[in-house]
Amino acid sequence: MPAPYSKAKKAKAGLTSRAARAGGFKLAKRLVKPIPVVGTCVTVGLAGYEIRKKGLRNGIIHVGLDLIPVVGTAKGVVEFFTGDWLPDREPKKPGGAS
Repeated sequence: MPAPYSKAKKAKAGLTSRAARAGGFKLAKRLVKPIPVVGTCVTVGLAGYEIRKKGLRNGIIHVGLDLIPVVGTAKGVVEFFTGDWLPDREPKKPGGAS
């Protein structure tokens, strides 16, 4: 008797659920950041991730602006419509410094 789900269906479902979870996390982060106390806690908790993603200078500027309650809220609203003000750093090429 064959199994009810094949490996291909499981892999596809896993990929779909992971993508939905990642999208849901981004949306939740954008919705929670404007709330003053909660947004500050979320920003501090995600500071390391943002600094690694954007680089040291852009990451510190990004986190610093998000920590200021009114400025962080205004920045979040504007970025919701226009995209990130501070770009992510270039991804490193695998295989060394060739």
